[in-house]
Amino acid sequence: MEQVNFPTVAEQLADTPTVRDVVLAAAAAARGHAGADPHAMTHSWVFTGPPGSGRSVAAMAFAQALTCTTDGALGCGRCEACRAVRAGAHTDVTRVVPEGNVISVDYVREVIIPAANSLPTVGGWRIIVIEDADRLREEAANALLKTIEEPPERTVIVLCAPSRAPEDFIPTLRSRCRHLYIPSPSTHRIVHLLVDELGVAEEHARLAATSSLHHIGRARKLVTMPVMQNRRSQAINLAEMLFHGDQAFQAVNGLLAAAKKEVDETYAEIDERELAKLENSLGVGAKGKGAQRASRQGAGAITDLQKQQKRRRTRAQTDIVDLALVDFAGVFRDAMMKSAGADVELTHPDFEPLAAELAEKASFDALVESQEAIRECRERIKGFVSPQLAMDGMLGRIRLALKVS
Repeated sequence: MEQVNFPTVAEQLADTPTVRDVVLAAAAAARGHAGADPHAMTHSWVFTGPPGSGRSVAAMAFAQALTCTTDGALGCGRCEACRAVRAGAHTDVTRVVPEGNVISVDYVREVIIPAANSLPTVGGWRIIVIEDADRLREEAANALLKTIEEPPERTVIVLCAPSRAPEDFIPTLRSRCRHLYIPSPSTHRIVHLLVDELGVAEEHARLAATSSLHHIGRARKLVTMPVMQNRRSQAINLAEMLFHGDQAFQAVNGLLAAAKKEVDETYAEIDERELAKLENSLGVGAKGKGAQRASRQGAGAITDLQKQQKRRRTRAQTDIVDLALVDFAGVFRDAMMKSAGADVELTHPDFEPLAAELAEKASFDALVESQEAIRECRERIKGFVSPQLAMDGMLGRIRLALKVS
């Protein structure tokens, strides 16, 4: 069977020439290419950009360029090293993807720092990519600070943060890193990626690109996961239900129940497996001398694990609800564009009639107020307000703005 080659790093980053040039220049300097600017490379980076802009894509492309084994190339996409990075299987590349609301200080000390201090095994560089690094709280950030300031000679650390401005990132870490901003990819770029990677029809890829607000990861899910497509439709149709008594409130109840069910089903087996592994390591259920004492000592560890699992589920549910609110906001944005007569790309072109209906029924100011209500609801939920309370309050506020009786 013919081996399929992956895109080169230059091809992966073609839509963002500045990002491409910085990454390739740094990799060239790191690998000692003739004529490379020695000042282009540093050991600690922070990649920022809006959600879905492809921060981790750029970080992994950087890792590919550093580990590529083809002479004279910087991420050829053909060699074994490039393919291993793309598959998440390269032994010198550690990718940290937080599952909970925070990255704990214990995780930094027990996982991230040891990985950063390990020598590369097959290549010239050890690369640590930390996604959603804004989840590093102060204690965890301080624990990582020394490693960021003085990383081992052959280690590169890339912190990825969903921020539009470097000032929003943890100051103590930001000041020790070189900053690279990753802008949102164009509709054309996402369509190209989805068509090439997944073989989907161009019209479906284009709808996914616009309705995901150019969020690469979500666009992929929208064309491959029916549950994501259904959830998007559910959220957008809330706008129609606002004009039909208490139907919108009932729909919110259904949406929240579906989100909880999805998370419970996703993590039930994972949680059970983690708990069984921990209990086995602690000797829970064993008999004999010292077993009772070991069981008592292990109770605290089990409680900590269960708390972590609960936080992970809460975060997953929050993420689902937040995406639904983003979709909901999108149809109000489209209505605003319709009301203003703006000739721009719609977020949800397949729901254009609904946006036109909103624009006809509501004033421009009412649509702006509705957007603000959704924004505040998202902030309240992220601040650990009950999603039910936050969303019910949001719907009530929007109905008042729209003068729904």
